[in-house]
Amino acid sequence: MKKFNPLKYSAIYEEERKKIDKMLASSLKKRKPKSLYEPASYILQSSGKRLRPLLVLLSAKAAGGKFKDVYNAAVAVEIMHNFTLVHDDIMDNADLRRGNQTLHKKYDLNTAILAGDSLLSIAYEFLLKDCNGNTKAAVSAFTQGLVEVCEGQSMDTEFETRNNVQLKEYITMITKKTAAMAKMCCELGAILVYGKKSDIKALSNYGLNLGIAFQIQDDLLDLIGEQDKFGKTVGGDLIVGKKTFLFIKAFEKADGQDKIDLQKLIDNKGIKPEEVPYYKNIFEKLGVLEDARNEIRKYTNRALSSVDMISKKSETGIFHWLADSLIKRNR
Repeated sequence: MKKFNPLKYSAIYEEERKKIDKMLASSLKKRKPKSLYEPASYILQSSGKRLRPLLVLLSAKAAGGKFKDVYNAAVAVEIMHNFTLVHDDIMDNADLRRGNQTLHKKYDLNTAILAGDSLLSIAYEFLLKDCNGNTKAAVSAFTQGLVEVCEGQSMDTEFETRNNVQLKEYITMITKKTAAMAKMCCELGAILVYGKKSDIKALSNYGLNLGIAFQIQDDLLDLIGEQDKFGKTVGGDLIVGKKTFLFIKAFEKADGQDKIDLQKLIDNKGIKPEEVPYYKNIFEKLGVLEDARNEIRKYTNRALSSVDMISKKSETGIFHWLADSLIKRNR
């Protein structure tokens, strides 16, 4: 990983995040009915990392454009991302998102579904504001990202009903459910400023590999994160019986009583909250936490190798900073 100025890039990130937050806060103002847009605003105003908008902005600049060329598109991907989160939380019956009540818990199921649907429609409205002669390519990339998220979510749901899920299948699932969106953000930013094909490809591959690393890091944080910083229930994946990278790797490596206990989690479709430390100990004993860290490093390095191939070498530093920040994050 190359040297970079973390304070410089962190300042850029914070400045741009504030701009995106401001645009998101005003995106649904004056829209009616209130019964639809108030819940939609609630989810948009929760304090997310805004990584996907940042990828759009950075990729546009790296491909020869400016941030101002793609602000609406950056907002569009964040709105679309929140649409997927609303439905994801419903399917997982999650209580918390970013430390706040999930939409269907704060309001009700029907309100959450409809508010989520409205967000997707509005996301396209914002995207089209930045399209100028490249509408087909931009909308195609945006839509393909959404298609893959849906496919990935379907695979994730299917895994819940299966006894045995292979690690290769899991990587395919998170590639679609999480990484495809990051890839799309990088691709979209570069497309909208008419970037070179080689730059679009390099940036897309950065997003794809970074997205895979991000999701495995998320799996890891679910078990080792601090409740107040993580914003979700620590150990929540184990409690609901999700087959994450950690669980699948542990199941592959386990034998004896450990294997029996892991099978019990599958059979019971989860565990009690007080059992989380016991299962965490199994994972630690089997070395799967370190396996996850190694996998995160592998995909992060792939991402960095890709972005280093772009034409504007002066723009690669902030991509290295972002990857480093994600590896070290605690939420």
